Amino acid sequence: MRLLALVDSTDHVCCRYRIRAFEPALLNAGCTLRCEPLEPGLLPRLRQLRTAAAYDAVILQRKLLPGWQFAVLRRSARHLAFDFDDAVLYRDSYDRRGQDSSRRASRFARTVRSSDVVIAGNDFLADCALRAGASAERVRIIPTCVEPGRYTPRTPTTGERPLELVWIGSSSTLKGIEARRPLWERLGREIPGLKLRIICDRFPEFEHLEIVPIPWSEATEADDLARGDVGVGLIPDDDWSRGKCGLKILQYQAAGLPVIANPVGSHVEMIEPGETGFLATTDDEWLAAVRASVDAAARARMGREARRRVEAHYSIAAWGATFAASATGTDRPHRDRREPGPGEVADFAPAPCFTRERTRAVGSPHATAAPPRAPRRGRHGSE
Repeated sequence: MRLLALVDSTDHVCCRYRIRAFEPALLNAGCTLRCEPLEPGLLPRLRQLRTAAAYDAVILQRKLLPGWQFAVLRRSARHLAFDFDDAVLYRDSYDRRGQDSSRRASRFARTVRSSDVVIAGNDFLADCALRAGASAERVRIIPTCVEPGRYTPRTPTTGERPLELVWIGSSSTLKGIEARRPLWERLGREIPGLKLRIICDRFPEFEHLEIVPIPWSEATEADDLARGDVGVGLIPDDDWSRGKCGLKILQYQAAGLPVIANPVGSHVEMIEPGETGFLATTDDEWLAAVRASVDAAARARMGREARRRVEAHYSIAAWGATFAASATGTDRPHRDRREPGPGEVADFAPAPCFTRERTRAVGSPHATAAPPRAPRRGRHGSE
């Protein structure tokens, strides 16, 4: 079976973690994978969309195509899967025009209604697809996954040393860190020797908190993370962020680090307070969490548990076969199934299938997230 993935870029983080990472599982399922960036020019893209007919299955990743382009792809593709790990029906948290985009929403609705399979990175995104009109039996929830074998937790050292927090991300998501400048300044003033290791392509400056700048490299990111003590995550409390799939949190945990993050979106699903890290909203809560993390023995215990949970629930090995079946259309768990009779228990998962059991943080203000707004039709563009 031949599988074509149409992506932003073959080196884009979404392609690397949500498609290329599963190539061994696809090979085991008898599939060959070809990843192609979507052509920027009109005629080259038209030719590309038509060549989808030469493949047994096609994955369209994240891209919301104009109606006529999507129609060409839909006619060409024998089996079409739409994969997304961001709330692409909205603009991002920092867009000056605001998050609501009628054009994005209408393109998103068209895409999820017409695709054979919709692969969402978390529950919030799956709910967005369902509310936009996707058929429940076609929606799959497959989290962004990591390969724990790439990450080697640091061997604990004896003796006291200053605590080093670590953050990894792009220059655009660094805005979330910079927006809480008073928090970092306070942490630097009140916790002696505290450092913040930033793995990125640009670096902020704080008066009272020492920044350890580490230029990002795919080859060294795992080792650079493991040299920190505690991973940190901080995202805005909005619909765009609720669609985030927590990749940096998973990277920290795979590296054997406990995590401190604000209780938004996937953070409350991936972090169990006191067991794998802490959830903190106010400056006082962050200060308490960082102080609790000074205890090296507690960090080691939480880091081990975090790594164990990643291996069990967010690893390539745990989800590879499911991804291969969904992407190629060979799962079809609801077709040709007999409905259970009176007193019988169904032998298959209810739609949407492949939904993981989630653990919400008790007492978190986001333990029960408000449902996303229904997409609206209108004018604005998508990228």
